[in-house]
Amino acid sequence: MLLSRLHFKMPAYYVASIIVSIGGLLFGLDTGTIGPITSMSTFSRSFGSLSPTKHGAVVSAILIPAATSSLFAGNIADSYGRSTTIIIGSAVFGLGATLECAAPKLAVFILGRVIKGLGEGLFLATVTTYICEISPTRRRGPLASLAQFTVTVGVAMGYFISYGTSRLGSTSLSWRLPCAWQALVAFCMAVACLKVPPSPRWLISKGRHTEAQETLTKLGIASSEVEELIPQSTTEEAVILPGGFVANAKRQFSGFAAIFSKDTRKQTALSIFMMIMMQFCGIDGVLYYAPTLFQKAGLASEQASFLASGVSALAMFGISIPASIFCDHWGRRASAVTGGIILSTCMLLIGSLYAANAVHAHSGAARWVVIVTIYVFAISFCMTWAIGFRIYTNEIQPTATRASAANLANSFNWLANFIIAFTTPILLSKSSSAVYFFFGCCSLLCLAVCLVAMPETKGKSLETIEQSFKQHSSGWSLSRLRRRRLAQVVGVRAEPGQMVATGSEDVELECTSSSSVRPMVLHTG
Repeated sequence: MLLSRLHFKMPAYYVASIIVSIGGLLFGLDTGTIGPITSMSTFSRSFGSLSPTKHGAVVSAILIPAATSSLFAGNIADSYGRSTTIIIGSAVFGLGATLECAAPKLAVFILGRVIKGLGEGLFLATVTTYICEISPTRRRGPLASLAQFTVTVGVAMGYFISYGTSRLGSTSLSWRLPCAWQALVAFCMAVACLKVPPSPRWLISKGRHTEAQETLTKLGIASSEVEELIPQSTTEEAVILPGGFVANAKRQFSGFAAIFSKDTRKQTALSIFMMIMMQFCGIDGVLYYAPTLFQKAGLASEQASFLASGVSALAMFGISIPASIFCDHWGRRASAVTGGIILSTCMLLIGSLYAANAVHAHSGAARWVVIVTIYVFAISFCMTWAIGFRIYTNEIQPTATRASAANLANSFNWLANFIIAFTTPILLSKSSSAVYFFFGCCSLLCLAVCLVAMPETKGKSLETIEQSFKQHSSGWSLSRLRRRRLAQVVGVRAEPGQMVATGSEDVELECTSSSSVRPMVLHTG
């Protein structure tokens, strides 16, 4: 009944995008609850006190399984569809959360987190892939950012649910109820996704053109926008390869080079790099260890816990609303560059203050500079890289490799997350400034790569983006550099479409729209 009412108020592709974006909410709920519940005295009474090693094992148990299942998620999504993969992933996540909730021993609780990780790896990247493939160009940015927005909602919700249940007293329900809530949301998502139609682009890749046309109608895509999702060039018969999941898996891993083929290797390498840098910029180091960072800056333990868990979650949630709405107005490239400048500046500033021994626990303005800068860092990340990078890594891939490449990149993101989760406390114990300098330098490196190799995708159809990479379009930086070099050789300014001569060799060259130069006519006389 609710879905039917929503259909009257908004196009069906909006409804489908909202439903699958619950996957981001699940991820945020886990992130927002695992720290508080493992710190509860009732959790310790249930399983015994946790050493730092055990605590780290419990928190990070979800990461490696998620990285592993992400490697297979692309194959499942290509074999059985995006929506089916999301259903499987959310159901697996719900099973893991149920085990957490009912765990009689710590080993069972950790097993539940491992199973949750397998589910997260299946659905998290696939959610953005699905939304990108069903959304018209003019709506793709805001809709694809829904997943990141719901992550921030989940983090804030997870904290306040845990804070509320912690007041139940000595009963183990204080930590079991947040897990039960995650299980309920996950199973409800799986059931709701049964009504979500498959991706039209995936149907076309399977040669099911009639179903694709019917799906576009169900999704409420305007006739003027159908061409964006089903270009005329794709109406030719697709080549259908025999076999099911096993055959597809063999093809994927024996022919894994398809993701790194000449036409796609640049997109794949860029996607992997960006997803790694999302973690190496330090965001999860800040989220996981914010209380420690605030305490080092001189705040009392109670203040640090509140600021880190409560205010930061609300601030990230609040800023994600305008960031999601206006992401298409800002553009992917501008967002990446702006974010890189702010993030690197924040980390290098904090590192410099600690290196100069200017931060004192009980006096001085430097400690407040550190606290404010950490908040600026977290807010800026949510406005820029958190939304832009996940959308961009899906936009730049062709339909045939989009799910596989996006999930491979997401797998590297999980691995990077695991590295940061373990190395941040080690770096902090060695030097207060080292961790910030590391994060700042990684952000600077990512900024440099984005300036050189990141063309803008805002307002372009997925097929147009694919074609631009095939033509080796690398954005204005490389284009301008090539034109300058051409001008130095021929002594004239070369613009797209202009015919120039190379001097004594009498070779006419054409400067194409991608600023490459190719010989057109050779005069031998």
